Amino acid sequence: MAGIALGLAVMLISVAVLNGFQKEIREKVVGFGSHIQISHFDSNNSYELSPVLMEDETIEQLKQIEGIKQVNGFAVKAGIIKTNDQMHGVVLKGVGDDFNWDFFKDRIIEGRPPLLNDTANSNDILISRKIADLMNYKTGDDVRMYFIIDNQIRGRKFSISGIYETGLTEFDEMYVLGDIRHIQRLNQWSGGEVSGYEVLIDDFENLDKTALEVYSVIDYDLDAQTIQQLYPQIFDWIQIQDLNVVIILVLMSLVSGITIISTLLILILEHTNDIGILKAMGTSNLKIRKIFMYATLYIAFYGLLWGNLFAGLLLWLQKSFGLIPLPEDSYFLSQVPVSITAWDFVLLNSAVIIVCFVMMLIPSLVIRYISPIKAIRYE
Repeated sequence: MAGIALGLAVMLISVAVLNGFQKEIREKVVGFGSHIQISHFDSNNSYELSPVLMEDETIEQLKQIEGIKQVNGFAVKAGIIKTNDQMHGVVLKGVGDDFNWDFFKDRIIEGRPPLLNDTANSNDILISRKIADLMNYKTGDDVRMYFIIDNQIRGRKFSISGIYETGLTEFDEMYVLGDIRHIQRLNQWSGGEVSGYEVLIDDFENLDKTALEVYSVIDYDLDAQTIQQLYPQIFDWIQIQDLNVVIILVLMSLVSGITIISTLLILILEHTNDIGILKAMGTSNLKIRKIFMYATLYIAFYGLLWGNLFAGLLLWLQKSFGLIPLPEDSYFLSQVPVSITAWDFVLLNSAVIIVCFVMMLIPSLVIRYISPIKAIRYE
C-alpha cells in the first residue's frame, strides 16, 4: 500500500508542479505582451517600430473572432531614466484607457495603476520594484526620462503612481508603463497610430488557431505573432520540464507495477498449501487466480486512496502557505507553484489502476503451474 501510495503521490505532485510552472510563467509573459501582437513586418529588432493604423472596421472584425476578448493598441519607445548619480535604460510601454490592468493590479506592491482618460495626457507611470530599488525611487516621486529623437535628446517628466513586481527579471528591469499619448507625441504620430495591437484570448490552448484567424483579417503588410513566437526561449524552457515529468511518471509507474508483482508473488508463495487444497477439491485455476487478484485489488485500492489524500494535502499546504520557496532570479517565481484539476487526478489514477491490473496478470499465471500434490506437502 505504501509503495503504490508513494508512487501515485509523486506522480500527482509532479504534474501539479509542472502545470503550476507553465500557468504562472505563461500568465506573467502574457501580462507584458498579450497572447497575440499585431505589428508591421519589420526585420528591425529595436523598439522603434513603424506605426500601425488599423481601421475601426478591422478592429471590430477582430473582436468578432471567437475566443478573442480584447483588442487594444500599444506603443513602445526606448529611453533612459537618469538621476544625479544613476542611469538606467528602460522601455516605456504606452497604453490607453482600454488597457486591461488585471495582471498588474494583482502585482502592484505600492500605489496604484496610472490614471488614464480621454481629456488630457497623464504623467503617471508604473515602474517595477527592480527599477525603484536601483534608482532609489518610491511612490509619488518625479522621474526624468530621456529619449533620442532625430539625434536629439528630449526629456519628459513623469510621476510614479505605483510600483509592481512580477518576478520576471528580464521584464521587470526594463518595462515602465505610461500614457500612450506621450510616445505618439514624441514620434509625431497621429492619434490613431500605434506601434501595434495586443490581442487577448480566452483559451491559451487555441492560441495558434486564433492567431491564424487574426492573420487572415488584418492587412497584407501586417504580421500577427503569438507570445510563443515573441519569447521562444521562455516557452522552450517550460517545455523542457515536460520531459522531466514524463520520466518521473514512467519510473513511478514501474515502481507501482513492480510493487504489485512482488506483493502478489509473496501472497501466492505464502498460500501455496491453500492453493493445493483448493485444486485438490476441484477449484479451477481461474477462480483461484481471481481470489489473489481481488486481494491485490484491495491493496491497490487503499494504496490509491492514501496516495490521493497524501498528495492532495501536500498540494493544498503548498498552495495555501507556500512552504517551499524558490530563488526568484532563476525560476521567475518566489515559491513552487502548483495547479492540478480533477481531470488530472482521474487520468493518473486510471493509469495506475491499468498498470496494476496488467502487472497482476503476470504473477497470477504461476498458479496454473502449481501441482496439488506438491503444494499440499509444501511447508
